[in-house]
Amino acid sequence: MEKRDQVIEHVADMYGRDAVSQIITFGTMAAKAVIRDVGRVLGHPYGFVDRISKLIPPDPGMTLAKAFEAEPQLPEIYEADEEVKALIDMARKLEGGHP
Repeated sequence: MEKRDQVIEHVADMYGRDAVSQIITFGTMAAKAVIRDVGRVLGHPYGFVDRISKLIPPDPGMTLAKAFEAEPQLPEIYEADEEVKALIDMARKLEGGHP
């Protein structure tokens, strides 16, 4: 048993299980980061992924949906290249990290 588990067990014994809870954290993935991460996982060359991610504006709160509206080249390469389409489709599923 890890120290963390021991502490939780001790606190639960001391105060009762119904008075003890745990917290969760979750992260979100920004548009540029999710494109780069998915591209790396899919094994695409750096230049291929970099070309796509550089089309995404660096604005705070930028999403893939907003990037498609702001950058006309994104929808063009999405429709023209099956590998780009597959990468972006997967990135869209992961973007945000929480439904």
